[in-house]
Amino acid sequence: MNTLPPTSLTNFTLQLEEESYRYRTPMKFGGRVVTDVTVLNVYCDASLADGRSARGLGSMTMGVAWAWPDPEISDTTKLEMVLEIARRTAAAFESSMSPGHPIEICVRLADQRHQIVNEIAEERGLQQSIPELAVLLAGSAIEAALFDAHGKAAQASSYALLTPEHLPSDLGELLHDDAYRGLTLDRFISPTPTASLPLYHLVGALDPLTADDVTSPVDDGLPETLGQWIERNELTHLKIKLNGDDPQWDLQRIIHIDEVANQTVNRGSSTGKPYWYSLDFNERCPDEEYVLQLLADLRTQCPEGYDRIEYIEQPTARDLNRPNAVTMHRVAKLKPVVIDESLTDLTSLKRAVSQGYSGIALKACKGHSEALLLGAVARHEGRFLCVQDLTCVGASLLHSASLSAHILGVAAVESNGRQYCPEGNRAWMSRYEPMFEIRGGQVPTAILDGNGLGYTQP
Repeated sequence: MNTLPPTSLTNFTLQLEEESYRYRTPMKFGGRVVTDVTVLNVYCDASLADGRSARGLGSMTMGVAWAWPDPEISDTTKLEMVLEIARRTAAAFESSMSPGHPIEICVRLADQRHQIVNEIAEERGLQQSIPELAVLLAGSAIEAALFDAHGKAAQASSYALLTPEHLPSDLGELLHDDAYRGLTLDRFISPTPTASLPLYHLVGALDPLTADDVTSPVDDGLPETLGQWIERNELTHLKIKLNGDDPQWDLQRIIHIDEVANQTVNRGSSTGKPYWYSLDFNERCPDEEYVLQLLADLRTQCPEGYDRIEYIEQPTARDLNRPNAVTMHRVAKLKPVVIDESLTDLTSLKRAVSQGYSGIALKACKGHSEALLLGAVARHEGRFLCVQDLTCVGASLLHSASLSAHILGVAAVESNGRQYCPEGNRAWMSRYEPMFEIRGGQVPTAILDGNGLGYTQP
C-alpha cells in the first residue's frame, strides 16, 4: 500500500474575492481595445499530511478579451461566466478532498472543470462552446493558491517540492503519455529563482512613441512615450504589438520603434546593450506569406531592426485544427515562432510543432500545473521557451515572474501591468517595489525566494 508523502495536501478551503481597476491608458491588441481589468484573488487555507498548515494566495487578471474573443458576446457577460466557472471549480476542488501533491490534484480534477463548463453553457443557452483558454483562465488563480499554500505549509519553495520525495508521479503519469515515463519535474524546474531576467516591455498599438504622438497626456508622473519608458527603466527588450492585416503599418511601426530605440539607447542604458524585439500579431495575419513578406521588407529597409527580432508570437488564428491551417515552417527558418493562444495542452503542443512552430509561450493565466508540465516538455525537447503575462498586476505578476525565474531556459519576463494598471500594484509596492519599478532593464527575480510561490502578502 502506498503511503502519502508527509507534504501531501490532505485538506483545504478556498475563498474567492474580486477587485477591479481602470487602466491609466488604453491597450490595443488584436483589433480590440481594453480599458479596465477585474482581478480574481483566491485564498487557500491548506493542511498537510504531517499536520502543518498555512494560507496561500493565488491571483490572476481575468483577461476575457484575450481568452474569449467572440464578438457576439459582451465582455461583461464573458466575465460573469468565467467568474462563475471559477466559483464552481473552487467548490468542486473543495468537495473532492482528494489528497496528494497540488499538481496531482489539478490533473485529476481537469475533467470535472469541463463538466462545469458544459453545465454553464447549457444554462446560458450558448450556441458556441466556452473556449478552453477561458476555462484555464478561470482555474488559474485557484491552482496558484493551492501551490502557494502547499509550499507555505511545508515551509519551502513550491518549486523545491517537485522532487519524487514530494511528487511521486512522473511526467508520463501526469501527462497521460508513456513517452515521458521516468522524467520528473525537478529535472527541468530550478528549486531557486535565477537572479534576474530582462524585462520585455510592451509597445501597444496605441502607445505613443514620441512626444508628437501624445494627444491626451495622462500627467500622472509616469512616462507618456516609448522613449521615456526606455530611459526610466533602461529597457533592452521590446514586445511590439502589430496589426497583422496592414503590412505597411506594421512595417513602419517596427522601423519607427527601432528609430526611437536608437535615439535613447545611450541615454537610457548605462550598459549600452543592444535591443531585442518580439513581434506579436495577435493571430491576425492571414497566412505565412504575410509574415515572410514583412520580414523581407524589414530586412531590406531596416536590417538592424530585423537582426534584433528574438522571436515571433503566434501570427495566425488559434484554431490549429481548422481545414488548411496555416503552418510556420518557412518563418521558423528565419526566426523562432512560439505558439501562444493555441497552447492549451500537450496535444496542442505536438500539433503546433508538427505545423512548424519553434517553441511555446507559457502563461500563468493558463494554470500553474500546465506551465510546469508543458515547460518541462519544451525543455526536454529543446524547444524555444518564453513566459508572458496577461497584463498581470500585484500577486499575479509576482507569480508570473517566479515561473519565469524557475523554468530553465526562459529568455525574459513580461510586466505590462506597471504601464497600464499601476494602481493594481500599489498594495505590493512597499515590499516588492523593485519588481514594479524596473532598473537596468532587469527584473530582480532573486527576491522571489520565499516559501510557496515566492512572494509574501503585504
